Amino acid sequence: MAQALNRKSLKSILGITLMTAALGLTACSGPTNPDVKARQDIMKSYGDAMGVMGDMVKAPDMFDAEVVKEQAAFLADASKNPWRHFEDTEAVGNAKEAVWSNNEAFIAESEKFQKVTAELNTVAQTATSVEDIKPDFGAVGKSCKSCHTDFKVKKDD
Repeated sequence: MAQALNRKSLKSILGITLMTAALGLTACSGPTNPDVKARQDIMKSYGDAMGVMGDMVKAPDMFDAEVVKEQAAFLADASKNPWRHFEDTEAVGNAKEAVWSNNEAFIAESEKFQKVTAELNTVAQTATSVEDIKPDFGAVGKSCKSCHTDFKVKKDD
């Protein structure tokens, strides 16, 4: 009888473990909608580029003109990419409903982002110090924050 209980207990423990693992993998798999995934990937790459340049802004002695040129050019080019992934109103992800209900403002924010990243890129191509890029880098950061404030669900929401 003790062996039967042990086998049932082991089967139960194994079943619970497998179910927990499966749920964990599902939770970690990320968004399944291709538009949500695409725009999240693009936005992450923006964050990565801003992080590289931001590290130089924080530590000016680490300034590398070639890296800044590359990252700024990437941002300016990629700034055109995510907006088409907001057309499907069912692909919500972390977007607030305002993306669609206040679409004119959302489009204006996307255009502002494209403008400030182009300006940063122009300055970055001839920059010789952090001071050369600092104002335009700050404008890009403000643009990101402004759009996220109005159009992205906060993690605490």
